[in-house]
Amino acid sequence: MDKKVIFSGIQPTGTFTLGNYLGALQNWAALQDEYNCCYSVVNMHAITVRQDPKDLRANTLSAYAMLLSVGIDPEKCILFIQSHVRTHAELAWVLDCYTQFGELSRMTQFKDKSARHPENINCGLFTYPSLMAADILLYQADLVPVGDDQRQHLELTRDIAERFNGIYGNTFTVPDGYYPKLTARVMSLQDPTKKMSKSDDNPKSYISLLDPPATIVKKIKSAVTDSDSLVAYREGKDGINNLMSIYSAVTKKSLEQIENEFVGKGYGDFKQAVGEAVAEALRPIQEKHAQLMREKAFLEDCYRAGAEKAQQVSQRTLDKVYKKIGFLPR
Repeated sequence: MDKKVIFSGIQPTGTFTLGNYLGALQNWAALQDEYNCCYSVVNMHAITVRQDPKDLRANTLSAYAMLLSVGIDPEKCILFIQSHVRTHAELAWVLDCYTQFGELSRMTQFKDKSARHPENINCGLFTYPSLMAADILLYQADLVPVGDDQRQHLELTRDIAERFNGIYGNTFTVPDGYYPKLTARVMSLQDPTKKMSKSDDNPKSYISLLDPPATIVKKIKSAVTDSDSLVAYREGKDGINNLMSIYSAVTKKSLEQIENEFVGKGYGDFKQAVGEAVAEALRPIQEKHAQLMREKAFLEDCYRAGAEKAQQVSQRTLDKVYKKIGFLPR
C-alpha cells in the first residue's frame, strides 16, 4: 500500500523554541518512516513581516540545519527551502484567483498580525493563506500536522481544493489535519495561559533550542508558578502544570511519577530538575547543529538536492493545474 503524504513547514524567524520542538519537530522526525514526508523552511511566508535580509539568510540556513539536527533525514523525506522551488509562488497566484476576498478577511491570523504590525499591513499578509494552500496542494498531501492556530488555514485550503476540483475535475487531494495524540502543548514561562512563542517580546518567556544550559536553568527557575509549594497537576496551577508537562515530555515520566518524585520537595528543587532535564535533552541537538553550521558545503548540497526533488514532484501538480485552467504549455 502506498504511504500517505504529509506536508509541513516552519518559518525561519528567529531560533526555534522548546515549544516548536516538543509540539512539532519531534513528531516530524517520528513520521518519516510511516509517511512520505515533505518538510520546508517557509522563508517566503516570513517576509509578510519585514525582515533584515542578512538575518533572514542566516536564520534560514540555521533553521535548515536545525531540522537535520532534530533527526529529519533528507534520504527519507523531501526537505527543502521554499524560495528555492518556484512552483510555490506560481501556484499561489493561481489559487489567489480561486480564493474569495471574504474568506481571507475572516482569517484571525491576518487580524492579529495586522494589529501587531499596523505600519505594514501588506497584501502578502492578507493572501498568506493562499500561499500556504499552494505549499500543501502542490505535493498532493493527504495530511497536514497543524496546531490550533493553523486549523482555520487548513480549512480554507480544503475549501480552495474542493472549489477547484468542483470546477475542473479531480486535481488536488483534499488534505486532512494530522493531530498527534501525544503532542506536548508548551506554554509561555511568564504567562502560562499563552502558548510559548519565539515572537514573544520577553525572552524569559521561551526556551530557544540554542540557549546554553545555564540560560535554560535560569529561565525555568524564573518561570511563573503559584504561592503553593505542591508539585501536582491541578486546575488553577497553570505554571506548574506547564513545567510538569515539559518535564514529562523530556524524561518520558508520567505526571503521577513526577508528583511522587517531588513529594515533600518544594518548587526550587522541582525547577532545578526541570531545567537540567531540558538542558540535557537539547544537548545532542545543539552539538549536531553546531557541527552542521561549520559544514556549509554539506548543507548546501542537502538543500539543493531537496529543492530538486521538491521541484520535480510539485511541477507535476502545477503542469496539471496550468493545463486545466487554459494556460498554453511552455
